[in-house]
Amino acid sequence: MILNKIVDATRIRVDKEKSKKSFDTIKKEALNIAWTSCYKFEKALSKPGINFICEIKKASPSKGLISDSFNYKEIALEYQKSGAAAISVITEPDFFLGNKDYLKEIKDIVSVSVLRKDFIIDSYQIYESKIIGADAILLICTILDKEVLKDFFEIANSLGLSCLVEVHDEKEIETSLSIGAKIIGVNNRNLKNFEVNFNNSIKLRKLVPDDKIFVSESGIKTKEHIDILKANNINAVLIGEELMGSNNINLKLKELMS
Repeated sequence: MILNKIVDATRIRVDKEKSKKSFDTIKKEALNIAWTSCYKFEKALSKPGINFICEIKKASPSKGLISDSFNYKEIALEYQKSGAAAISVITEPDFFLGNKDYLKEIKDIVSVSVLRKDFIIDSYQIYESKIIGADAILLICTILDKEVLKDFFEIANSLGLSCLVEVHDEKEIETSLSIGAKIIGVNNRNLKNFEVNFNNSIKLRKLVPDDKIFVSESGIKTKEHIDILKANNINAVLIGEELMGSNNINLKLKELMS
């Protein structure tokens, strides 16, 4: 299963990072960073209407290379100019060709909030996320048991980081609510076989209280999709491949936002 391969590769990656800089060192560095703003991501997605999280994504296991000319800084500035509420930066290097340096450099040039999208399996990565400038992290229910998920959520909160808690089914909705998640993202893509079912968000929306921020992820391609999500009280959408594959990001976003 591809998800297991990604998680295994992430463990190897984190162990290598720890050999370069110890857990105690990175934790201390993160705790010493002054809070200039906190929960910026959550605030950005709380605005009325449907908010757009625009993703910077070079490749994926299902699509392969998505962007040949990958000028991530230009793309980030284009997203900001086009009205993105937040920018998602994939930092997983082995299967998505991401890099944490992309996030650091993007954070330096944009004012909108930035989400680190990775496979967080070790608290080391949460402290690292604070250091590289992330405003939020992704926590994936499928790869974390409830106690670990709760622990990671609390560590992020202690650092002023928002958490997008990603779920795929009813059971994971229950888990996310039980740990106090404020932002719940339903991934329409099944991470086990990478098939997309756009209606997954619609089906699960009714299980999430209105005081939570509800995000629909993956498979969102058209204005019709956006209108359906609006009608079903979805607060935000995360869109990557449709934008990364566009010849005109500004025009595509205007079309989706209209």
